[in-house]
Amino acid sequence: MRQYGLVSGLVFSVIACAQLLRLGLRAQVVVGGHDIPLWASGVAALVAGTLAVWAFRARADRSASAV
Repeated sequence: MRQYGLVSGLVFSVIACAQLLRLGLRAQVVVGGHDIPLWASGVAALVAGTLAVWAFRARADRSASAV
């Protein structure tokens, strides 16, 4: 179960960084002919970053209680 926390934390960290990169570069994204606003990347970065921190903390808590 500890590996799951590490992998999910890393995946969510990569997603958060990608969203922040899109914000920094002000890159346009079009899906199905619709422009995705930049603020959506801000929300996605916040959510993914929160999930990454949550995964890493849960992993650390389980590691501490196992000792």
